[in-house]
Amino acid sequence: MTEHTIGVDISKSHLDVFRLEDGATQRFENSAAGFRALVKWLGGSQVARIVFEPTGPYHKAFEAAFADRHPLAKVNPLQARRFAQAYGTRAKTDAVDARMLARMGAAFDLEPQAPSSKEARALRDLHVARAGLIKDRTRLRNRVQTQDLTILKRQTKARLVQLERQIGELDAEIATMIAAQESTARIREILCSMPGIGATTAAAMLTLLPEIGTLERKQVASLTGLAPVTRQSGQWQGQSFITGGRKPLRDALYMPALAAIRFNPDLKAKYGHLRAAGKPAKVAIVAVMRKLIETANALVKADRKWAPKTA
Repeated sequence: MTEHTIGVDISKSHLDVFRLEDGATQRFENSAAGFRALVKWLGGSQVARIVFEPTGPYHKAFEAAFADRHPLAKVNPLQARRFAQAYGTRAKTDAVDARMLARMGAAFDLEPQAPSSKEARALRDLHVARAGLIKDRTRLRNRVQTQDLTILKRQTKARLVQLERQIGELDAEIATMIAAQESTARIREILCSMPGIGATTAAAMLTLLPEIGTLERKQVASLTGLAPVTRQSGQWQGQSFITGGRKPLRDALYMPALAAIRFNPDLKAKYGHLRAAGKPAKVAIVAVMRKLIETANALVKADRKWAPKTA
């Protein structure tokens, strides 16, 4: 039986679908009724992968509805666009995007991602909401320092109090959800055993890197965007840099890395060695961030808590 590769371009109101093997196309509503119609359209065909791009809030319902039905491959929008350009396609419409996604999935033989659980999706939503509140809090804290009018200061401070309460509520809900499952509670316990990682960072790591403990060392560095990218051509050697990966996770590791440089003897020694070798402070901090996430992944894989190295 032929295995089909399906490309789906998701917008607010509809789904544009393209089936690569026979070139069939169809448009469905981005709704529960549309999902049922898409399932009927797919029929009993063997689906190798359904390729789609994340589109903010518009792909969430689609992903939740099909995660347990068919293999889903979520691709980076920038990479998908670069593939279309390399293919020689300049036009950009919903139908063209669906066709390009299907071709990209077949060309790269994309492996479907493991379906995320309902709890994992809920944790991600809570984390996104918390991150938004943190940004609002920072903005208001900066604003209150420059306000002169008493009424404006009073209102801003009142909003800050409300934000603190809401952040506390989200932290409590996240902690409750993590503790409700034995596996996630154990991972949090392992992560929090590492100097520099507290409950908030552990929750962020669990949410933004649900694969933790199942990855190889280079994989976890690449997913976090902490693997240096080398630039070299002929005799020219450029400066390496980090890019890509899951930036929110990388951001969440910055402050824990600074704490680890002070309180984690292993990482403190690593940072000191890099600085003594002439590495800039930022380069040394990035190296500590990479070592932090690699160590966390290794500990979770081994199901053991952190312990300092013994001579």
